[in-house]
Amino acid sequence: MVDRSGSDQGFRWRLAEDDGGQPSLFSDEELYDRHVGIGEYRGLEFLHVNAKRIINPVPPASRMGFRFTINAYRGCSHSCAYCFSRPTHAYLNLNMGEDFERKLVVKVNAVEKVRAELRSSRWKGDLIAMGTNTDPYQRAEGKYHLTRGIVQALGEARNPFSILTKGTLILRDLDVLTHAAGRTDVRCALSIGTLDEEVWKATEPGTPHPRRRVEAVRRLNEAGIPTGVLVAPIIPGWSDRPEQLEEVTTACLDAGATSVTPVVLHLRPGVKEHFFGFLDARQPALAADLRSRYGRGSYLPHREQESITAPVRFRRSRGS
Repeated sequence: MVDRSGSDQGFRWRLAEDDGGQPSLFSDEELYDRHVGIGEYRGLEFLHVNAKRIINPVPPASRMGFRFTINAYRGCSHSCAYCFSRPTHAYLNLNMGEDFERKLVVKVNAVEKVRAELRSSRWKGDLIAMGTNTDPYQRAEGKYHLTRGIVQALGEARNPFSILTKGTLILRDLDVLTHAAGRTDVRCALSIGTLDEEVWKATEPGTPHPRRRVEAVRRLNEAGIPTGVLVAPIIPGWSDRPEQLEEVTTACLDAGATSVTPVVLHLRPGVKEHFFGFLDARQPALAADLRSRYGRGSYLPHREQESITAPVRFRRSRGS
């Protein structure tokens, strides 16, 4: 279903079909295609855009271990309350709350753009990271298959890549992932912050069950795709008890994870306010405690982080 009504006149991307075949990111046009999800996608809206480019450089000042990224989607139906990418929706004149979770930008020309950019004489074959800003295997991927097409293109070009996801939909693409891994360096990681049912259901309600993600780690490694785990985020006061961290770390190591890396909750400006508002309604005492502990910063003090992650490091060392 396509809706051309003017109810959302602030959107900053040109209509995908109205640009004469020339992609135009962040144009002055205010119209767009709004495809309303039906069936298993009910409650979602898919905003079709044409990306000006799809392989994007990481800012030079970044401390990331990669220089280029691909994100075929914006917004994420995983609905993680703490997601650091929520403010990106504000750039589109959408809100970082429900809009981020329900109004999903789909870069419908992503696969074609990847193939074209990989063929460019200017492209030097650097590693490309996926899942750095929005999950490539969220629910929208089941409808649009953009990540699958991108993986195929990267494999055909023998271009190394990595994928970070919470989506067990990645198992659908074992065939193209293993084919790519036979031609270039392919690495994956699953984000599994906790196996605690209460924390999982409250903080990331749109994600697959964490134990299904542990099983995905097992299957990917068995298929020859080196796959690690980010125990992320560890939420101080909610998912950081030693027994909670021991449980998730042991499960991931038993599943053959190539690495298990703990990451304590990071709250950048905007996300911090959203997350604390979320906590106020569910865990007001915890919200007050974290406001005090985080203060004006985005991170806990380093010493506190080290104390929280110690059980993961200890269990990892015993399992190595």
